[in-house]
Amino acid sequence: MALSSPYPSKALQDAVEAIRTLPGVGERSALRLALHLLGQGEEHIASFAGAIGRLGTDIHWCSRCHMVCDGPLCSICADEGRDRSRICVVGSVRDVMSIEATAQYRGTYHVLGGIISPVDGIGPSDLTISDLVSRLEEGGVGEVILALSGDVEGETTAFYIYRQIERFGIPVTTLARGLGFGDDLEYADSLTLGRSIAARQPFKP
Repeated sequence: MALSSPYPSKALQDAVEAIRTLPGVGERSALRLALHLLGQGEEHIASFAGAIGRLGTDIHWCSRCHMVCDGPLCSICADEGRDRSRICVVGSVRDVMSIEATAQYRGTYHVLGGIISPVDGIGPSDLTISDLVSRLEEGGVGEVILALSGDVEGETTAFYIYRQIERFGIPVTTLARGLGFGDDLEYADSLTLGRSIAARQPFKP
């Protein structure tokens, strides 16, 4: 007798459909992952589910730079040893992690939460640009580094931010083009990204 559904269990089907919502995961991959979890036993599954669940309950966004953290401030903003006169503007949390892995930068960050992309319906008001402006209004910042991806959307975002902050008269730099046009920071190797940070140059709109 054939199964009325391609899945022998509704719980398994629900798990596969949940996993499929992850980027780059198709149905076959989702099924393989679900079956792998199933084979790990109830205790492992509960621990796995608990860790994922805490992403929605225990993760906070830094009140200053919008990095993910476990409290009001992220570890970078709370570190008195960081150079607070420099703010490195990035698109995502992953970009912060990539730059930190180079060990070439000791300033602070500002996470935009994306980049301007009309195709995806993301405009300036959807990003944390106004919070960046507020930070500059507080004073004490001597350089803003626009560490955004070198594609059209990244360049558009950089230009928009420059126009919003040029009135402060603060030097605005961008990554040296050790990064190719169109490259994402996420996929750049640490050596290339580190050199790009160290050899940053004035931003030219």
